[in-house]
Order: sequence, then C-alpha cells, then structure tokens
Amino acid sequence: MLLLSGGLDSATTGAIARAEGYQLYAMSFRYGQRHAVELERATAVAAWLGVARHQVVTIDLRAFGGSALTDGIAVPKDRDAAAIAAATGAGAVPVTYVPARNTIFLSYALGWAEVLGARDVFVGANALDYSGYPDCRPAFLQAFERTANLGTKAGAEALAATGEPWFRIRAPLVDLSKAEIIRRGTALGLDYALTLSCYDPAPDGAACGACDSCRLRARGFREAGVADPTPYQAGAVRA
Repeated sequence: MLLLSGGLDSATTGAIARAEGYQLYAMSFRYGQRHAVELERATAVAAWLGVARHQVVTIDLRAFGGSALTDGIAVPKDRDAAAIAAATGAGAVPVTYVPARNTIFLSYALGWAEVLGARDVFVGANALDYSGYPDCRPAFLQAFERTANLGTKAGAEALAATGEPWFRIRAPLVDLSKAEIIRRGTALGLDYALTLSCYDPAPDGAACGACDSCRLRARGFREAGVADPTPYQAGAVRA
C-alpha cells in the first residue's frame, strides 16, 4: 500500500517499494488542496509504477481550513534556506501544515490495507529536508504503527496469535536528505518530470519556484548533481 501524492518523495518511495518486489496499491487524496494538479502527476506516477490499482479518495479538509494549502492563507515565498530553517526551527510549524493530514491519510490507507490483507503501508515522510511538519517525524510514524496494530482486527488477531505486529508503516526516506532521495530515485530509473512538489502551481502545473517546497526541491537537484526537470512558471527564479 502506497500513499501517493504525485510529489518527489512519494514517487521515490513507490520506486523503492517496487524495487523491493511489492505489488503496489496506491492511494491519493483530493482534499481541497490548492495544488490539486498534483493528482494528475499521481496518476502518471502510478502508471509508471504499474500499480495494481490507484484509488483517489475525495475528502474536504477545507471544511476546517487552518492551512495555506486549504484556506485563504498566503503560501510563504521567496525564503532562502536560512529563512526556511529559522521559520521551522525550535518546534515551529509553518502555515503550509495541514492539520492532522498524515493521520487522516494513513488511517484511510490502513483501512484499505486491512481489506486487501496488506501488511506494509509506504509513506514518503521525511524528517530531514522537510518543512517542520510534526506528522513527518519518526516518533509519529512509530506511534501510528502501534495504533494500527492495536486498533484493527488484523492487528489484534496477529498480536494475539503470534505476539508480533501485523502492520508496518514504512518510511524509507525518513532520514535522507533531498539530494540523497533524488539520487536514490534516479538510480531506480524514476523520471522526476512526472512529479510535482509546488505548493502554488499554475493551472497547467508549472511550478512557482518560490515556495518552500520548490526551494527545497531545486536545492536537492543541485546538490545531487542531477538536472532539474521541473517545468517552472515564466520568470520563476530557481533557488
């Protein structure tokens, strides 16, 4: 089971899972995000991965708002690496954090995984080159894995029968830098032109080049020594 946003990290996670021999079922979300064009990229990545099924779930997190991605809050732009680090340091959480998003997404993926009889749920969470989101940290992923095994029929039965957990939350990128992630995906043949990372893209999917996600992505390609295939909006300045 793969949580697939259409972004760089989830696509690389899918490539890793495929290389490990998994038959993939991918789940994406139309949740009211301003960058919903990412779903087109998720569909393209799912096709490249050869997933058995790609499920797009529609939920409306705009009902709660509270994020620059789901509410009328401006997406921060034109911050350099130092400014991004300062804005996300000491426990600060940026306005692009979507309240409880990974908890919600993982819960949906867990439900489908249980129906399918799948054990492994892959997620592209990253705790190194990330934007300060608390639901991308190893402690959260470990806690969710415990919850998954305690709160499901499959998990409870496995614990009772063997004492071993059934579900595993797999986050193979959690300790990698963006450059390391890009090198790993490139080695696996992943075409990053299929992916979208921008928080505020144009309607045609062209990246703004100025949001934190674009900046981190561009820096990753530069540090990895890999050509950046991202289509940018006219006049965009790459970090």
